[in-house]
Amino acid sequence: MVRRTQAERSGATTAQLVEAAGELFGRNGYASASLDAVAAAAGVTKGAAYHHFPAGKTALFRAVFVRHQERLADALTEAGAAAPDPRAALLAGARTFLEHCLDPAFRRIVLLDGPSVLGWEEVREIEYGHALRVLRAAMEDAVRAEGGTPDTALTARCQLVFGALCEAGMLLARAEDPEAVLPVVVREAGRLLGA
Repeated sequence: MVRRTQAERSGATTAQLVEAAGELFGRNGYASASLDAVAAAAGVTKGAAYHHFPAGKTALFRAVFVRHQERLADALTEAGAAAPDPRAALLAGARTFLEHCLDPAFRRIVLLDGPSVLGWEEVREIEYGHALRVLRAAMEDAVRAEGGTPDTALTARCQLVFGALCEAGMLLARAEDPEAVLPVVVREAGRLLGA
């Protein structure tokens, strides 16, 4: 039998809590998921939950939000890497982001609850470190591929495109039939990125 270190046990408990919280927040929403329910779903005590997340449910929600952003950034990077050229990489990334918006847990956590629980500034700061970072790199690659040099206006373009994609995600999040709206939104996102 291999004994785990305290750090390994702590990391495992944190991961269990984040996973359980992600399921409950994604299914029921932040307001309806209690810390007691998260602890029970993770198979730990409420005291253990507070030990790992002393700031409580909001800190746990932030960890879940960050995990979604990490997974999104990985998916965006993978989609871009599979594309034949930088412009196609931008389009693939936009589609990948919008497809993530079809996932009910992603919609609930990232698009609907995130801004109200964490506030816009913190949400954007987290997104800038993940999804926007990948978008900016893809836009820089596209500019270079067209013989240009990234300039200060690129920051403004990245922000505008990112804002448009986030609004497109909100459109999908609030649609009665997001699957039916997706092709229209993807087509319009392609037009925006082609400009």
